[in-house]
Formats: sequence, C-alpha cells, structure tokens
Amino acid sequence: MLKAEPTERFSSRVENYVRFRPTYPQPVITVLRDECGLKPESVVADIASGTGIFTRLLLENGNRVFGVEPNEKMRRAGEEYLAAYSNFTSIAGTAEATTLPRHSVDLITCAQAAHWFDREKALREFQRILKPAGYLVLIWNDRRVDGSGFAEDYERLAVKYGTDYSEVQRLGRVVEGDEFFAPFRCAKRVLPNHQDLDYAALEGRLLSSSYAPQPGEPACAPMLAELRRIFDAHQRGGHVRMEYDTNIYFGRLV
Repeated sequence: MLKAEPTERFSSRVENYVRFRPTYPQPVITVLRDECGLKPESVVADIASGTGIFTRLLLENGNRVFGVEPNEKMRRAGEEYLAAYSNFTSIAGTAEATTLPRHSVDLITCAQAAHWFDREKALREFQRILKPAGYLVLIWNDRRVDGSGFAEDYERLAVKYGTDYSEVQRLGRVVEGDEFFAPFRCAKRVLPNHQDLDYAALEGRLLSSSYAPQPGEPACAPMLAELRRIFDAHQRGGHVRMEYDTNIYFGRLV
C-alpha cells in the first residue's frame, strides 16, 4: 500500500525536488512539434505541473500554459520559479478536476505524474478540456536501473530502503504500452537524458523521491551511509552519472 496520498507525497521534498530533479531534454519540444502539431500559439494545460521543470520548456517555446497543480507547496515553488513568464497561469486543481473550461486547450502534458492519477476520471476530464483535435502527452524521465555498476547499486538501495518502492514502481508501469490511453491509441518516442551529480546532488536527488525515508526517520541515516559508499565506489572526478530514458507517449482521445 502507498504510504501517503499522491497529492501530498512531495510536500516535504519540495526543496530537493526543485534543486536536484532532472530537467527534460530540449528535443521533447521537437517531438511535440512534429508529432502533435505544437505551435508557439498553442494553449497547453500542464497537469500536475509541480515545481515547473517541464512547464518552463513550454513557456520558452512561447506557449500559453495553464499549470494545474494540487499540492500547495509544489504549486508555490512553481509560481516562484516561473514568475518571469507572463504566459503562465497557475491553477489549484487536479487531473480529475482541472477547473479549466470545456474544449479550451490544444494540448495536455503530464510530466512525471500520470501514474498518480485516477485514470478513468482523468481521461474524462482530459476529453472535456481538450479541443477535438488536441493531443494528450505523457512524459517520464525513467531512471535506468542497469547497464552500469552505479545504476545497479543505486537500484538495490532504492529497493532496500524505499518505504513503498515496489508499489510506486507498479504504478509507474501503468503506461507500459498503451494502458493509460486505453481504449485510445498512442505512440511512443524515447530520448536519452542524464545528470552528472556530485555527492550532495546525488543525496538531494534520492531524498526528492517519494519513497525515500526523510531525515529524522530511522531508515534515513543507514540509507545515506550506503549511498555514500556507492558514490565513493563509482565516482569519477567527483561525479556519478545517472542515466534516464525520457519516454514520451502521445495520442488523441478520439
């Protein structure tokens, strides 16, 4: 069972999330242009926009973006991060109840979040707010769990100390293939991504994860001691590389 409600899981992790979560590769915008008809004048609803990491790419493309975020601390962090963009509107809402008008957006994006949604309710809401030809786009930075000694050791640490890691991973697999979109069709593109992290950044990256024990919890200190051992074993020039597949799923809800 999950240890916390999805909309509240990151309340104590906002600072680490802002500082240490990976951004998304710029070619994501190229994929959205080529595959989903994204134009600078397109209106986008970025659902569960969080601290604004993905939202910023859309704003830099010139889009008007409604960032819909239920968690107040995450939403406030996003508002601060994106304060310079006049084409950004912050909304207190959820994937299942965005508060946006009917047929008001050309594109819906959800970065690193759709596995937390009530899928059936969210799909109904997305159909309501999307224009008839609009696309839904789901994006994840999925950490590679093998292929290097560091990746494999880090994955073992996550399994060992994660409070509900297996359940979070099960939720994340909801989009293997087209499960989230069913009965609608979707396509998929994959882009490479990575972070080069010193120890402080690696620790912050771990503590930003929803399943990681937090400082003051009994499992946190031994977890961080193990993390330090892993870092020391694999660092090169004071850094380790965390690699990701940026998985992009997109389709029309018709």
